[in-house]
Amino acid sequence: MKKILFQGDSITDAGRIRDNDESLGTGYPLFVGGQLDFENPNEYSFLNRGISGNRVVDVYARIKSDIINLAPDYMSILIGVNDVWHDISHQNGVDAEKYFKIYSMLIEEVKEALPNIKIMIFEPFVLKGTATEQEWDTFRSETEKRAEKARLIAEKYGLTFVTLQDKFDEAEKSASANFWLRDGVHPTKAGHELIKREWIKAFRTL
Repeated sequence: MKKILFQGDSITDAGRIRDNDESLGTGYPLFVGGQLDFENPNEYSFLNRGISGNRVVDVYARIKSDIINLAPDYMSILIGVNDVWHDISHQNGVDAEKYFKIYSMLIEEVKEALPNIKIMIFEPFVLKGTATEQEWDTFRSETEKRAEKARLIAEKYGLTFVTLQDKFDEAEKSASANFWLRDGVHPTKAGHELIKREWIKAFRTL
């Protein structure tokens, strides 16, 4: 059975039960797991190790326990918005250059330990909402900088890169931002469905 690991922050975490390995939370990892299980019974197992509030440095700090030791066959990573948000709210973010440096270290070490792993890098995204509107220009421009670095990481290591900002910008034309992201950052069920669809499309190209 092939093992799939979802890695990231609260968007991935989505309320998962920490001491239950079968808990995928209520977001896109659950939706992905449901579709793949339905289409391919007993072919995949799933682990969610997203942690709310994480920045790229936090994911790197737990690289051994929450990535390498789990030895997944596939991993998706969605990280970056807290690297911006924590700078705005706590002056404790991760600037774009350091984000790139730490992310590179993360990928290099994972690939060295797990040479056959297939990795998908997901683009961080943001819309204008209750959590972002006060510092909107900074939120958008800085998230775009992290998104560009994430793209460069994927390019550098020959990984699949999945764009999301353009998908949410397009979705906002059909319904308000808070229909997709309840506060400009955290997806609603429709937002998680959007991510799931992009996840599945990318996974099928691996």
